Amino acid sequence: MAAQVAPGERGATRIADRVVAKIAARAAREAVESVPADGAPPHATVSVLAPPHDSARAGRTPFGTARVRVSLELDYPCDIGRQCGAVRQQVAERVEALAGMDVPEVVVQVERLHSARVRVAAQGRTR
Repeated sequence: MAAQVAPGERGATRIADRVVAKIAARAAREAVESVPADGAPPHATVSVLAPPHDSARAGRTPFGTARVRVSLELDYPCDIGRQCGAVRQQVAERVEALAGMDVPEVVVQVERLHSARVRVAAQGRTR
């Protein structure tokens, strides 16, 4: 039988920043698409504010903590607050569930608003 390796000597699993960013971007798109709005789905870009490995030892979960920044482009008029809240909740839940990380902070920034009325009017004139 093989000898047991002490827990501190086994190594660690590190979740790459780009993996967390992909999970968060997908979750942000899903959250905004679930809120009724006219027009095309919004665009979401994500950056991880604190690398997961920096806080892995201090976090409650084995994979550490991720602070996420999400930038959105939304159709307007819409309920911006409700959409941002939905994004915060969905991103935190999905990153925690899929990456096993604590997500104490999700910063949502609306970079651009697109007029749904202008797009609909333009589509009506284009063939």
